[in-house]
Amino acid sequence: MSKIVDFINLHNGEEDKEKVLENVTSNISFRGSNLWILACAIIIASVGLNVNSTAVIIGAMLISPLMGPILGAGFALGTYNFRLLRKSIKNLLIATIVSLLVSAIYFYISPFKDVQSELLARTSPNIYDVMIAFFGGLVGVIAITRVEKGNPIPGVAIATALMPPLCTAGYGLATLNFSYFFGAFYLYTINCFFICIATFFVIKYLKYPATTAVDPKNAKKIRYGITALMMLMIVPSFYLAYNLFQEKRFTKTVDEFINSEFGTRGYTVIYQKLNYNSNPKKVDIAFLNKKLTPAEIQLYNRMLSERGLTNTVINFRQDDADLKSEILNELTKQDNSLTEKDLTINSLRKELSKYKVEEPGLKKELAILFPELESVNLGKIERYAETDSAKIEWLVLYRSTDGKEVRESAKLKNWLEERLETKDVRLLHEKQTDNID
Repeated sequence: MSKIVDFINLHNGEEDKEKVLENVTSNISFRGSNLWILACAIIIASVGLNVNSTAVIIGAMLISPLMGPILGAGFALGTYNFRLLRKSIKNLLIATIVSLLVSAIYFYISPFKDVQSELLARTSPNIYDVMIAFFGGLVGVIAITRVEKGNPIPGVAIATALMPPLCTAGYGLATLNFSYFFGAFYLYTINCFFICIATFFVIKYLKYPATTAVDPKNAKKIRYGITALMMLMIVPSFYLAYNLFQEKRFTKTVDEFINSEFGTRGYTVIYQKLNYNSNPKKVDIAFLNKKLTPAEIQLYNRMLSERGLTNTVINFRQDDADLKSEILNELTKQDNSLTEKDLTINSLRKELSKYKVEEPGLKKELAILFPELESVNLGKIERYAETDSAKIEWLVLYRSTDGKEVRESAKLKNWLEERLETKDVRLLHEKQTDNID
């Protein structure tokens, strides 16, 4: 049993407590370079949210210095160092205000204000975000109390995601969308608080000495205060998680209903839209060539209620002009939500098209005009002149029946230039080699 306890003992490999507190204290301040790094990270994260780029957002989280004052607050609570606690909270407030201002200014002047999926994901925190923040905080504080720090801190910065919620809150301020602002700021508060609480628990477990003597009554008040704040943070997140579960179940039930009642009967659904947050909840649907009577519409609404979807109305869009405008709007939204991957693929396709050879009848024509040609291969290469400017050149690799160059090579070159509509044709003769046994 003692071997098992020793195997999981956090005191193994622990750094000197004084050094740990010195490192934590030195990373709290937001002045000079730290403030500039924070502002740059905020702009990078805002751009990532703006263009829906996960890679850019992750990069911003890695360079963000926001973890310093949060860990400092947890250390201060664990060691009853109220001077350090005041300093940590003050610097965290400065960092938060600067981040909100920078992100709000960016989104205010940015011409692109469409709500992307990466931004929308930061507006509805739930209990899973609480768990991520708490266990991420545990990893973070355990790492910084080790002699061998390892590399968990970057992973903690990515997992707990302090930067994106702040930028999303800035977006809410810039667009005056306060539901986004409060949702994102609540997520940011959850992350900060539970990283701090995880730090507090680890510091208590590792028995860091108290900086000042604390009356047992005051220590109990601190514990009660922490417990009350934890409940204040957790309860709304449970409600949001329950709401998310209900929405997922609603979507799944509607999809099953549409598939069983319409898909299996051969009705082609060309438009489907759910509105879970309306009262009553709405399901808009349209078919390619099926028109329903009022009696059939009532029947399907009754069947929907029997499936357990109470307070829900199914609306069949049968007005062609109205439906056309809805479909066009959806197509426009899809066009505007091209991901970075789609743009990269399109760019690569354009680049490859410069070197693609599409002349299916050329070889047949060459065989008629120049019967001495045995085989012809076409290709394109990019050549750079002395001025460093690039141009695409056609390469024609041929082999003749007698193994010699075509007698009328000039005529062949001129014909190819005319046929390919280019002056950059280069002929290459492939010489035959005798096999030696």
